[in-house]
This record gives sequence, C-alpha cells and structure tokens, in this order.
Amino acid sequence: MSEINLAVNGTLMQGLELNGNLLAVGATFLREAQTAPSYRLWSIEDRHPAMLRVATGGKAIALEIWSVPKASLATILLQEPPGLCIGKVYLSDGEVVLGVLGEPILCENQREITQWGGWRAYTKSAMPYASTQ
Repeated sequence: MSEINLAVNGTLMQGLELNGNLLAVGATFLREAQTAPSYRLWSIEDRHPAMLRVATGGKAIALEIWSVPKASLATILLQEPPGLCIGKVYLSDGEVVLGVLGEPILCENQREITQWGGWRAYTKSAMPYASTQ
C-alpha cells in the first residue's frame, strides 16, 4: 500500500489556501466526510482551524478525505502551520483514518467554532470573530 487516506478539516481542503500542498505531492481527493460526534473545533486567529477529539461536548465536524502517497505525509505535515499534527481521526461511518489535528495548547485563548460544524461553514459566516476584535 503506497497511499494512505488523510482527513483534512481546514486550509488543505479543495480550493483553500494550502490545498496546493496536497496537489503538489500527487494527493487525490476521495470524498467529503464527517467525524464521529466527538470533536471540537477552534479558529486559530481566523487563519486556520484546529480540531481536537474530546470526551464530552463534541460534535461531528465536516472534512475531506484525500489519498496521499505515504512518502509525502511528512512533507505535508512540515508545511502545516505550527501546532498542527497528524493523529487518528474517527469518522461518522466508523472508519479510522489519519488526519490533521491541533495540539491542545494551540487552542488556548482562541475562539471555539464547533457550533458551525466545520471550517467552511465558519468562514462562510463571514468569520464573526474577526469583526469582534
């Protein structure tokens, strides 16, 4: 198996700022999906999201699944903003894939955006956090 499925929930998604990082390594979009309802999402200075798995208070978060060459996984991670990492992500259909997560410290003092259900929904809401600072 030379490819691995990777769940992305922010700027790596189709048409967004860092999607070119996936395309540059030959990654292929597979499908849209949702996490199991055990994640929370934060806006990191309205530049990108950070998603954490939690024991309580979680919700299903919209994301995309990409097929990525295994040899390119480190390249993708190294191009991600500081504080983002790769971990196991539990999907609503029971599948477990690798995905982009945030380190807990990254989310401290940031706006929680879980209620929007995903980064695209939040950014389409005109990113209300930016207007309140």
